[in-house]
Amino acid sequence: MGNNAHAFFKANDRSYFAILKKDIHAMAYKAGFSERRIGEIDIIVAEMASNLVKHAGGGYMLAKLFSENNTEGLEIISIDNGTGIPDLNKMITDGASTKSTLGLGLGAMKRLSDLFQVYSLKNWGTIILCRKYKEARSHPKHPEAEIRSVVVPKPGEEVCGDGFYSITTKDHIKLFLGDGLGHGPEAAHAVQEAGAAFLSCTETYPPEILQYINTAVRKTRGLVGTVAVFDTRLKKWELCGVGNISTKIHGPTFSKNYMSYNGIIGLNMPRTMHTQEFAGEKGQYLIMCSDGIKSRWETLKYTGISRCDLSLLAASLIKDFNRNTDDVSVAVCKINS
Repeated sequence: MGNNAHAFFKANDRSYFAILKKDIHAMAYKAGFSERRIGEIDIIVAEMASNLVKHAGGGYMLAKLFSENNTEGLEIISIDNGTGIPDLNKMITDGASTKSTLGLGLGAMKRLSDLFQVYSLKNWGTIILCRKYKEARSHPKHPEAEIRSVVVPKPGEEVCGDGFYSITTKDHIKLFLGDGLGHGPEAAHAVQEAGAAFLSCTETYPPEILQYINTAVRKTRGLVGTVAVFDTRLKKWELCGVGNISTKIHGPTFSKNYMSYNGIIGLNMPRTMHTQEFAGEKGQYLIMCSDGIKSRWETLKYTGISRCDLSLLAASLIKDFNRNTDDVSVAVCKINS
């Protein structure tokens, strides 16, 4: 699976509303959503944007199309740095409001979404996640592993030089996070070529996958990237990376950082590379971040976020640690069994 970047929309005041409504509506229309579902998406977007301005003094929204279990969908995320929601359950009930309004915002979003989650902390802010599928569907049982990513272009850029890709088979989960050198169209071309090579590679040993990608991107400006492979039978991770992708494993019994090799994929790869192995365990997270995220990121303050969809964790890291000077990406994989 290739996970495309999220489109970024400011929502600091009402002057931004027309643009973000129009663009997200167009995304759903081009993807072939029904007229009814597009109308429901329009309401979700309107309520989400209105909530940002009314209750948080503004913020921003992210949106992307995705494919999951042979079903297409649209993911919309709002992020703010407001005071947080003190009584979340009460505020999700239609009619509840702190601003003398009708109070239909969170309740309407929940009712119209196929998946709706909110993560909020006092004096930190709020992140709202809504997913709408192209066709109605029931929620699948928890897979062996959950995989999510949030990938956002540098402010002012229309394309993203970061990219995240994953492949799930009966025996392996293969992940690749790449960051094209610089930003803009040439960086995006480099990471797209790398992603295509990753998806076509049949190897399961991370150094061999990286060598395969290296050959495919020689005519690009190059990139940095990390490959992680989880063996579902042996319950172990193998990691190998080149350049400054930050990778951490957090689990019930241990937490570890992975150190990549120096070099640039496509230009000057190390001649010899080996993997670093980590034991897999239920409830374990693997988190990969490009250098658009500050190097000293951590997840300790996100109380209770382990009960939430992984996109909320990825968005929280971007909210708190985004440098805002480059493309930014966070990918998370959680082992459920």
